[in-house]
Amino acid sequence: MGLIAREIESRGIPTLCMSSAYSITEAVRPPRAVFLDFPLGHTAGRPEAAEEQREIMAMTLSQFAAATEPGSIVRLPFDWSERDDWKDAVMQVSGSGDAATTEDFRIDRFEVPQYQFEKDAQLADPVCPSCVFLSELEPR
Repeated sequence: MGLIAREIESRGIPTLCMSSAYSITEAVRPPRAVFLDFPLGHTAGRPEAAEEQREIMAMTLSQFAAATEPGSIVRLPFDWSERDDWKDAVMQVSGSGDAATTEDFRIDRFEVPQYQFEKDAQLADPVCPSCVFLSELEPR
């Protein structure tokens, strides 16, 4: 994500990456990033926690103005739970230690977009008119 963000920024479009993987984000150094210490796949908050999701998005978007140091990663002040033991269950290796037998306890992934509410699905534009693709931009 950081590599793509830097390329987009080089074309004059500000970017901001949301991450739940601090070490990876730190390694690729995107221009601006926020870190949420939640399980992967929950970078914008918990399912069906609309108020929390709004707070996370408001704090994230505020970083367009507040993040003045390139490569800075701002940790958002939210906790998945009171204890960090949830991190132990994210990826568990079987007793054999064989990586091929690793169990992934995250929620299933889908090939089509999933919406929290049916109204969201109805309002979604399948051909987003505000999306910008690098191939459509003038060369640098």
